[in-house]
Amino acid sequence: MLYDIRLHLHYDYAAAAGGGRHQVRVLPQTIPGVQRVIAASLSFQPMPTERADFSDFFGNNVTSIAFRDAHEELDIRMSARVSVSRPEPGLDVSPDIHGLKAELDAVRSLSPVAPHHFLAASDHAGIDTAITSYARESLAGSAVATAVDLCNRIHRDFTYDGKATTVQTRAGDAFALKRGVCQDFSHIMIAGLRALGIPAGYVSGFLRTIPPKGKPRLEGADAMHAWVKAWCGRDAGWQEFDPTNGMRASNDHITVGHGRDYSDVAPIVGVLKTTGGQVGEQAVDVIPVAA
Repeated sequence: MLYDIRLHLHYDYAAAAGGGRHQVRVLPQTIPGVQRVIAASLSFQPMPTERADFSDFFGNNVTSIAFRDAHEELDIRMSARVSVSRPEPGLDVSPDIHGLKAELDAVRSLSPVAPHHFLAASDHAGIDTAITSYARESLAGSAVATAVDLCNRIHRDFTYDGKATTVQTRAGDAFALKRGVCQDFSHIMIAGLRALGIPAGYVSGFLRTIPPKGKPRLEGADAMHAWVKAWCGRDAGWQEFDPTNGMRASNDHITVGHGRDYSDVAPIVGVLKTTGGQVGEQAVDVIPVAA
């Protein structure tokens, strides 16, 4: 699939900011064998005083910006053309939980894709007793089968509610509510898999959405999405699951970045020299392009 993607982030400040410094992670990345970025651009208004582009530890595209002058709002615009061609899931060659532990112990690497980084509790996806008990009910004959079952159960048992949580909500709190958004469902699945001994991480990106039959597609109606990657053994490797929709990641999933949880791939983080709060808006367009 070939997509044109447009993202607009807008922030209004209650009082003029005298300065600020931010890190922005919204540019899609090229992933060999999965995704290729053909062209991409990222712009800011007002223009930052300083700008630097680099890759972080996990290989995510990061743009660091700094402002010296007073400003009352910030506009961030990203556009990209991306080709996505995910391989179809093959035969389940993943081991059971005990076999997975043996294969994990045999990994002698701390590279960015090493599973060891994704096994311990993290800020948004802590090990929670209730989540662990829930995840144990998904234990199946293999790591992949376990992840598929947990993904489908979260989709079935939890209610999508954009007002129930915030970006600061932790997995345990969202689990108690049984409500939330894609970020929450991903954190719950990550926490559950890690508790079972399956390394799991957070994937940030975009999802192509299809309007109801007979209805026009609304510009800006899409939003950034999140799903889960799980290390399912030496041969199966990393597999991706979308608990919000109860499915494997497909060619409709466009990756921006990945990390241990949301805090590693938040679209924007930073500090402002100001008083009062801020109001943010987000609009995303994911448009299929005829080849």
